[in-house]
Amino acid sequence: MQSFNSNPRCPSALSSRSILRATVFLALAVSACGGAEATTQASMLAPTLSSALSSATPSLGAAASFAVLAGTAVTCTDATVAGNVGVYPGVTITQTSCPVTGTIEAGNTTAAQAHNDFITAYDAFQALPCGQTLTTLDGLTLSPGVYCFDAAATSAGGVLTLNGPSNGTWIFKIGTLGTGALTGTNFSVVTPSGAAPACGSVYWWVAEAVTLTDSKFVGNVLAGRAITLTRGTFNGDAFAKAAVTITGTTATACALGGGTPPPPCEGKDSATRGGSHHKARADSCDNDGDDDKDHHDSKDGHDDNDGHDDDGHHEGGGE
Repeated sequence: MQSFNSNPRCPSALSSRSILRATVFLALAVSACGGAEATTQASMLAPTLSSALSSATPSLGAAASFAVLAGTAVTCTDATVAGNVGVYPGVTITQTSCPVTGTIEAGNTTAAQAHNDFITAYDAFQALPCGQTLTTLDGLTLSPGVYCFDAAATSAGGVLTLNGPSNGTWIFKIGTLGTGALTGTNFSVVTPSGAAPACGSVYWWVAEAVTLTDSKFVGNVLAGRAITLTRGTFNGDAFAKAAVTITGTTATACALGGGTPPPPCEGKDSATRGGSHHKARADSCDNDGDDDKDHHDSKDGHDDNDGHDDDGHHEGGGE
């Protein structure tokens, strides 16, 4: 008997995809029947669909530990980022009055691994089957599912409501025919109560660029080109093949990689990171390469290796 798994190297991925296709098909078939019976059957299918979506959602791998991950450069101005920030294969991260609560990874092996995992996830999300094709985001109330736009998706002042169980997963694919950007101005993503949904439950795969202005956005964005955030709030992770530019936005990571984010920092920092002398892991507060004491630790790349830690006592680990 012929096996349905034509790729033995990826049995679990194919299996979850097959389950997702079957569940989405059943849900659509039930909905097409109409009437009270269809509504009852659809509600019975909801937990199955949510479970199938959760199991079929591609892993972000090492990228999940980043709030912002760009391919070419990160520029952050008059904003705040709660989470780790990285760039690869580029090496430049520019902060101007932009405190980062987390680590800076510019062009190093940590950023490279995260970038590679992002590219893998990007391709996996692209391959997911669509459950329904949309033409607008404004004014919709959507249950968990995979929703697609053939081309671009634009919202001006619209509200998208996500209604589903706590383990629900919503996946939006923009530009499934090859081209398409996501553009939102005063765009909000909420639950029926008006509160924001859990950002770890929402994913946005975008063929091209993402531009969000004065929006209350939720979800993990995987962009084929650049991401530009201007004012508003961004509750999620921003992954771009090109640059990420943040201006006046409060960005908070989903922390899908687990762990508790470092405590928030006080004050602001202005610095540009690029080149080998910023490739080491910086301190976790103002990320200026100094550990905010009277000495430098060995991780910041500034230790003078004179056998002292510069605060007046001998450091046993010095060379």
